[in-house]
Amino acid sequence: MARTLVTHSYFYRLDPKQWKDARPYPPLGTIQLAALLRQRGHHVQVFDPGLSTGPEALAPVLAAQRPDVLIIQDDSFNYLTKMCLSVMREAALHMIGQGTAAGCRVLVNSSDATDHPQAYLQAGATAVILGESEEAMAEVLAHWDAEQPWQHLANVAYLESDQLIARPKRPVLRALDELPPPAWDLIDTAPYRERWQRSQGFFSLNMATTRGCPFKCNWCAKPIYGNRYNSRSPEHVVDEIAMVQRLHRPDHLWFADDIFGLKPGWVQRFAVVLEERGIKIRYKIQSRVDLLLESDTIDALVRSGLEEVWVGAESGSQHILDAMDKGTRVEQIGAATRLLKEKGVRVCFFLQFGYPGETDADVERTIRMVEELMPDDIGVSVSYPLPGTPFYERVQTELGTKANWTDSDDLAMMFRSQHKPDYYKRLHRYVHARYRKRQAQQALLDLFRGRSMDVHRGLSMFYYLPAVITNRIRLAAL
Repeated sequence: MARTLVTHSYFYRLDPKQWKDARPYPPLGTIQLAALLRQRGHHVQVFDPGLSTGPEALAPVLAAQRPDVLIIQDDSFNYLTKMCLSVMREAALHMIGQGTAAGCRVLVNSSDATDHPQAYLQAGATAVILGESEEAMAEVLAHWDAEQPWQHLANVAYLESDQLIARPKRPVLRALDELPPPAWDLIDTAPYRERWQRSQGFFSLNMATTRGCPFKCNWCAKPIYGNRYNSRSPEHVVDEIAMVQRLHRPDHLWFADDIFGLKPGWVQRFAVVLEERGIKIRYKIQSRVDLLLESDTIDALVRSGLEEVWVGAESGSQHILDAMDKGTRVEQIGAATRLLKEKGVRVCFFLQFGYPGETDADVERTIRMVEELMPDDIGVSVSYPLPGTPFYERVQTELGTKANWTDSDDLAMMFRSQHKPDYYKRLHRYVHARYRKRQAQQALLDLFRGRSMDVHRGLSMFYYLPAVITNRIRLAAL
């Protein structure tokens, strides 16, 4: 069996916003692949460079381990890798060069490599695995070990006489319980624990219970798992939770599913299995507002340890939600937020500005929705066209030479919208300032009503009130 080194190309330090945020997660998809390859009998080591300074960290590992095969397998459960940031692409291409210089065959799988395989192959990769990777990676390695032709295998892209050859994709995995648990024993979580404890006061690890998303939001790219939705059983998930708790003792879990607990009855069974096993967890998820309006679902989530849910609110304007093919209504955002808060769950909104057809009135509707519902946190972005989406096809002719953000704080508007790109960068600051000012107002009201007050938040009024005024003036000028 060939000696195989499995790594990835997401470097938190190369994304200043995420490095400052200081909430990093290990590469879940990377160690999932490592577990399957190990189960199939391959000699596998994992190198996790996520917290290192950059791709140059790979060189001494290659020199020490001398692998025959280098696999760059990005964590497809991490939404940051789905953004296909150009700084991470450059890092991956550098790693490919190091691997080929060390005499390795190089296999690559990521959202960006699936969208742009030729760039990775021209950098020296032997093959790019398109879409879901585990079975295809295992097949390629088996053929290489047996010295058999491999170019006919599904999910494989390669160059032949400088021409791109891309084989059809295989069906996605459905029986997820047949996969081994991720190779949590091959990852060092101590640096992650240290960074989390220093910034947040607790330690969180990531897991996934499903693959894919059946909804049709037309700006959402799904290059790896597609529109199918396949779920692990609650029992299988709880087995992994028990293992992770034994090995790494996290205080908190982040379930990185696109949509958590969509399968009918799943969250209710999950709560029961945790109780039967005597396992207690604290966790956060992503979900949709229309799925959270059943109180028994929320009750089961709370019973099982849910503390925080992020929902794709996106906009406070119904015609923008409809244009996005979101499939939700503004009224549902309010109803789900209020219901979750009644149950003691923190509610956080993803917001998106600049979608084609959005007017200044739509922007104001979104901000007023936030001020009325006051989620516990917000994430603000601008519409970002990713290959393979109907939204990308719609605006493709308007895209210039810049087709990807450099890092997650780039926020460049890459197509013609209602306003110039500088307007949306300023809008990002303005929305945050209005939101934080509203939080400060609520803290001061608590003081006047004789309730306990977050002193720091109340005093922040002296910062955010001028910030709102300044950003409003600059927005008007733009």
